[in-house]
Amino acid sequence: MAELEQECSVSLRQLMVNEGLIPSPEDDKKRRSVIHMLQRIVVRWIKIVAWKRRLPQHHINATNATIIPYGSYGLGVHGSESDIDALCIGPFFATITEDFFIDLHDLLKSRAEVSEVHCVKDAKVPLIRFKFDGILVDLPYAQLRVLSIPNNVDVLNPFFLRDIDDTSWRSLSGVRANQCILQIVPSVELFQSLLRCVKLWAKRRGVYGNLNGFLGGVHMAILAAFVCGYNPNATLSSLVASFFSTFAYWQWPTPVVLLRDAYAATGSPPGLMPIQLPCGGRQYCNSNVTRSTYCKIMSEFHRGHHLTKGYLKHGFNWNSLFEPYPYATTYAWFVKIHLSASNEEDLSDWVGWVKSRFRSLLIKIEEVFGLCDPNPTEHLEACEKQPNIVYYWGLHLRTVNVSDIESVETDFLKNVNNSGSFQGSVGGIQLSVVQTSQLPKNVECDTSNRNKRVTRTCWRVRDDNHCKDKPVYSRHLPGYVVGYEKINDRDAESTDVKC
Repeated sequence: MAELEQECSVSLRQLMVNEGLIPSPEDDKKRRSVIHMLQRIVVRWIKIVAWKRRLPQHHINATNATIIPYGSYGLGVHGSESDIDALCIGPFFATITEDFFIDLHDLLKSRAEVSEVHCVKDAKVPLIRFKFDGILVDLPYAQLRVLSIPNNVDVLNPFFLRDIDDTSWRSLSGVRANQCILQIVPSVELFQSLLRCVKLWAKRRGVYGNLNGFLGGVHMAILAAFVCGYNPNATLSSLVASFFSTFAYWQWPTPVVLLRDAYAATGSPPGLMPIQLPCGGRQYCNSNVTRSTYCKIMSEFHRGHHLTKGYLKHGFNWNSLFEPYPYATTYAWFVKIHLSASNEEDLSDWVGWVKSRFRSLLIKIEEVFGLCDPNPTEHLEACEKQPNIVYYWGLHLRTVNVSDIESVETDFLKNVNNSGSFQGSVGGIQLSVVQTSQLPKNVECDTSNRNKRVTRTCWRVRDDNHCKDKPVYSRHLPGYVVGYEKINDRDAESTDVKC
């Protein structure tokens, strides 16, 4: 039995390699270099800020800021296409409004390695987003009430957390959760492998993405850590099976808690699927789960349990667990959400803003049409003149009053326009209801990495009457399109690669 367990775990690890989930040594080296360079930049930045504040010279010499990676990179579960989430932590005199969003922004923009620098000030966790040597970086800021931040600062130490503002507290929560999880799990390597597997499953089955009402990265990490904690001597294959057997029959809204004795929650936990952060204070993960997405997540938990409970049987194949969700054969009707802007940069900001309001749209659709499956996949109507992103959300109804979408669109537009001050260029939003027969029939997988808010793998809509480009496939990930060759009708051998 032990030998069979080991064989199942080996096959699962090989599947992860085949799926490109394991970064190469070169990829890891490049990311370490980015973190190292960012550390040098923020140290230079904080010395300049200290000088501008006219601090004494010995304070200028002593002060320091630091960079701490978190998210998938901080947990060690990043892939070759992953972004970097890194927290900048500065001392008491460096403000987020002036010093971070102005001085550090300008310093980053002056660097040759840095491009596409944007300040995202209206998010729950404000940050600077940019590309460093082609790798997308999200950089929030936390301000501590000390003169100097040690490079190895212990963000779990109450000494550093006294009297900090709400924005800094929210910015620190991701780093603190990461460090708690890595301290709790019996085996970091097994936890990382399990988390890679369940994240791939969630993405393939359409239940990944907090903005769409599903499970986000921190939710998946805590659920995986919970299973590892209760199965300290398990193999990878048995951990995957335990993950599904545990949460297929979890009695929600009983919260998932990693440190129950240390941080016992009081009162009613929030939301349909409460998951408590493991870093104290009885905080829960931000959740956008609705009635619709709860049903979809639970359905997929049960499917996963049904498939994996026989993982030791002859002929079992892990690939069945990761089959893409069959939207087109599951739903007869879809809500089409068409977002557009005048250029790619404006589209990135506009899509991020609109997606942050998706929960209100989903709730309104539930009121009008019933249960809805908000497919996170992003489609590009490539033959339209304006840059655009299109979503197709499945409706459970077999008959739909198409005109009902007008009230949904009106309500959502009010929400988008009244939910704060969007600082970018306002783009277009169009909602419509389409049948399965109206879905794009000719689609190809496109891995263009536009920005963090765009799903890594999306579907590019192609019209054969106008788009006669030939796809160029990745040498490393078969089936993944990296660009298109423009086919010249007069000379088929003449090409122009557009990526």
